[in-house]
Amino acid sequence: MKHSEYINTLDVALLRSLLKPYPTLKKSCLLISAILVMGCADFVEVQPPKNTLVSETVFNDAATVESALANLYYDMREQGMVSGAFGLTTAMGIYSDELDYYGFSADYVQLFQHNVLPGNGAVLEWWRQAYHLIYGANDIIKGVDGTDGLTTVEKNSFKGQALFIRAYLHSLLVSVFGDVPYVETTDYLKTNTVVRTDVDEVNDLIIADLEAALVLLEGTAPVSDERIYPDQNVVKALLARMHLYIGYWEEAAAMATELIDDFPLESDLNQVFLKGSQETIWQLKADNESPKNTREAEQLIIQSVPGQTYALTNDLLNAFEADDLRRDQWVNGISDMDNTVTYYYAHKYKAGINENEALEYSILFRSAEQMLIRAEARIRLGDIVGAQSDLNAIRNRAGLANTMASTQNEILDAIINERRFELFTEQGHRWFDLKRLGKADEILGQFKPNWKATDVRLPIPESELDTNPNLLPQNPGY
Repeated sequence: MKHSEYINTLDVALLRSLLKPYPTLKKSCLLISAILVMGCADFVEVQPPKNTLVSETVFNDAATVESALANLYYDMREQGMVSGAFGLTTAMGIYSDELDYYGFSADYVQLFQHNVLPGNGAVLEWWRQAYHLIYGANDIIKGVDGTDGLTTVEKNSFKGQALFIRAYLHSLLVSVFGDVPYVETTDYLKTNTVVRTDVDEVNDLIIADLEAALVLLEGTAPVSDERIYPDQNVVKALLARMHLYIGYWEEAAAMATELIDDFPLESDLNQVFLKGSQETIWQLKADNESPKNTREAEQLIIQSVPGQTYALTNDLLNAFEADDLRRDQWVNGISDMDNTVTYYYAHKYKAGINENEALEYSILFRSAEQMLIRAEARIRLGDIVGAQSDLNAIRNRAGLANTMASTQNEILDAIINERRFELFTEQGHRWFDLKRLGKADEILGQFKPNWKATDVRLPIPESELDTNPNLLPQNPGY
């Protein structure tokens, strides 16, 4: 594909997405619709400078920019790494030790059996969709900076959200692939020839984007009371996670503390994953049509045996403490007609695909993670009492007694263990913990017959290397 075709195809896709599920914006998108109706083939061949009129029209209207952002969140929910159907929850669940896989997708069999090939279609989709969304975020950043049609408050809100999206997606890419390009432009001459950036530099750029977003979003009113759009609290949640992953313990503890009091834990485990949960910091809203609830429930709840695609591993099930209410309330089982075999599945999201009402949204950040972030940061700083307090809050909510761990190493191990049970089948937390803590070899080396030390990174998609040799070399082991 030619450079001009590549960038303009993305422009057309972004403009089309503005129109998708938001009929109330038809008037504001009339010019865009007319251009698309005139012929996509002609539009694709137009050089980038000729798109100026379209861009000005899009970014002079607040409702249209809101629609563009809303569709980025919609696409996160439906595709790529964030999706409950095709993303980290399921794929890294089978890649680690959370889920067994019974489906027939060759791409997912490769992930489950740890023999991933550079041509794996699921991995390619993650890469392409992430950079497509990053392109959309960059287009919004550039567009709102260059328009006089928005108020300062609107500009700050839109740019802050777009910076967060860019940072969030890069945080997932670097965690999965290692060195990746950090793309901050829509210039097709640059995007088609990008080089990979060192992990440490990528992390620095992520934090810089988040800190900029934090300033821009300060004092902005929530777009919705449903916690479905990133605000300052969402930015803080990702900052706390990033600081923990990098090893900035004081910063991680301080950022998590800012959130914990404002998002108290639900006392009832069955309330945690409802759309109105008080501990939710950010969630992706369910579709207005189908499914009305989450893709996670759609994928993970086993409807019949045989017929299961995913099931919780015996290793995870057997690791729960006997009195852990999470094992009782967040896990369910189903047997075949003869009761000869039973499979267990994650039942955090309970509203199935046939519900007539949206009861649950897909949660990406919640305060229980922040409490565990602070617990880990505190113990690494030598604060035994503070770390025990945070750990015990999570344990007590699950019906468990206070931890018996008393030394720094014992408490750290207990916190990492608690993350396994609190955050199972949520956005790949278990995999990222094994990787960042250097435990993947120890744990998965015993659990996965084909495990190799180089499996801590997935391959850069082969077709991307063919298109842009600047992405070479391939990750080791592939």
